[in-house]
Amino acid sequence: MMDVRRADERYRGGDPAAGIASLHAFSFGPHYDPDNLRFGAVIACNEERLAPGAGFDEHPHSHTEIVTWVVEGELTHRDSAGHESVVRPGDVQRLSSAGGVRHVERNDGDTPLLFVQMWLAPLEPGGDPAYEVVHGIADSTPYAVPEAAAMLHVRRLAPGERTAVPDAPFVYAHVVRGEVLLDSWVLSPGDAARITDAKDLEAVARDGAELLFWEMA
Repeated sequence: MMDVRRADERYRGGDPAAGIASLHAFSFGPHYDPDNLRFGAVIACNEERLAPGAGFDEHPHSHTEIVTWVVEGELTHRDSAGHESVVRPGDVQRLSSAGGVRHVERNDGDTPLLFVQMWLAPLEPGGDPAYEVVHGIADSTPYAVPEAAAMLHVRRLAPGERTAVPDAPFVYAHVVRGEVLLDSWVLSPGDAARITDAKDLEAVARDGAELLFWEMA
């Protein structure tokens, strides 16, 4: 079963006056929707646009696996555990907030920043916070988040190129750029598909495309 959600159906948030524009795929903050709380382990998929100098001041997280994919620009991260890094396109960043951590996210560059941030619910709450950045992850190299029984697959496709959708009980597919044919659906940037009991599915790039797949138990 496939449930396609279009980019223009997302909840709009952020603070445009402060240079922050957000699009939320799931129930988030004041945009509460009891029928759209999660899919598999995914509880949030946010597209964030930050103008130069804009950002999110220090704020807390707990019991959440936070995975970030930068599309354009550079994201500066600092957290209360002493980690500080700059995340660029092609890098995968993960903050395991566990029992509790605070962090700051900013665009300290001079060009606009666009990133996709995905939150996953862990299998067990608590524990110690952890942080890592994988710089320049290779195409088709899966990134495991065992705390949430999930695997991230990044695919960059040339026009006409095909890729298999992971066979899994739950797959969340998000189009970062380009147009993709998934089953009988044409998906554009910002569109997503929630696939239950995925098996023997393919995605075909209609032009150059970048896709994120979450494979979940």
